[in-house]
Amino acid sequence: MAREPIPTWSYALVVVRRGDKFLMVHEVKHGQLWYVPAGRVEPGETFAEAAVRETWEEGGIPIRLVGVIRVEHSPQDFGARMRVIFLGEPTDDTPPKSVPDAESLEAAWVGVNELSGYALRGDDVRELFEYVAAGGVVYPLAVLQLEGLPYPIS
Repeated sequence: MAREPIPTWSYALVVVRRGDKFLMVHEVKHGQLWYVPAGRVEPGETFAEAAVRETWEEGGIPIRLVGVIRVEHSPQDFGARMRVIFLGEPTDDTPPKSVPDAESLEAAWVGVNELSGYALRGDDVRELFEYVAAGGVVYPLAVLQLEGLPYPIS
């Protein structure tokens, strides 16, 4: 007899770095606080596709993903949450979003030393920015693969 599936909610978060600044978005939800571009992975979408999409929708910045900072899995009695935290960089000089819409109120490039001037959604924002600024380990994007792909030896 097959077991019931475990409901799992999947999210992509992106730390976008440009020099010594990081992209932050002023959220419409969650008390209108400031956070990194983040959101749910939609059906049929990879974590990486969700990361690029959320950054464009919330921050107005086209990016390329550089690597994976961390994969988090939080099991609970009723299901689980999984988050993949990416490192990204802008692909051009497009300015951050300045016109509010359903995705975010605005976006900005912010230095670690400027964070005290922003109402942050969580302490993880400062921790992530400091981690990246200090040269923390970033794993290759290849650590995330679609199920069933071959395991290359070289």
